Amino acid sequence: MLNSQPRLQFHRLIEQARPPQRADRAAAGTLPTRAYRYCDAVTTAAGYGWWVFTPMDLQLIWDGHDIFWYFDGAPDWMPLSPSAQFPDFSRAFDDAAPAALRGCAPPFLTALPEPGVVQIWTGLMARTAPDWSLLVRSPANLASPGGYSLYEGIVETDCWFGPLFTNLRLTRTHKSIHLRADFPLLQVQPLPREVYAEQTLNATAIVPDMASMTDADWTAYHATIASPTEDPDVPSVPMLSPSGSAARAFARSAGGSGAGRTGRLISLPGSLGDPG
Repeated sequence: MLNSQPRLQFHRLIEQARPPQRADRAAAGTLPTRAYRYCDAVTTAAGYGWWVFTPMDLQLIWDGHDIFWYFDGAPDWMPLSPSAQFPDFSRAFDDAAPAALRGCAPPFLTALPEPGVVQIWTGLMARTAPDWSLLVRSPANLASPGGYSLYEGIVETDCWFGPLFTNLRLTRTHKSIHLRADFPLLQVQPLPREVYAEQTLNATAIVPDMASMTDADWTAYHATIASPTEDPDVPSVPMLSPSGSAARAFARSAGGSGAGRTGRLISLPGSLGDPG
């Protein structure tokens, strides 16, 4: 357990990079209203972790063989052969780094050997508390602009202190893909290492059929699914949540005993709000 030390610490190396932002339970206002009001499963997943952004607006294009990139102010489309630095970052890195690390600035973009796969650095590094890791994934319940998919990975950032990057697989050719600096590229989620350890994953049981279910299983199912709909004070509403919380939340908000869950919505597509 940590005392005054943070469980997750971000280090920003590229000053132009937008600071990480707590992921929003409303998925930047894009969730359906019913899901946002009644489905804790969806909103909890959407809000679990931090959004991470590209450090600049840029475009990528893949012709089926080579990958090119462009940003406002560049003279023309430039090939990734195989990597490129963020503009002016190498000098800034060498000015700040110890003498032994000068010339070791991480690249911003790298074309990997696999066709159409690009590694992009967020301009950040991350460190977690002992025995904690980071799941690096696409933003939960927030649709991507299209044209690419992300590879997910779990990084043991308590002992690996390096660039926080991701790998993109471009899914279309001969058409530019725009990555915006104000739209989340990644969602990073702290995980205690024990949750994906072999002993945890192997501690699993499977009930093979309904005949093998116990009275306790059926009682739990009744309490979750049937009981809320049997309450005459609960209005009829389609249940969105596997926890059965939809009807109960609706009853709370409709019965006057308290408002349903609300939260700050973030506007899209113009801005995602105050990055701080």
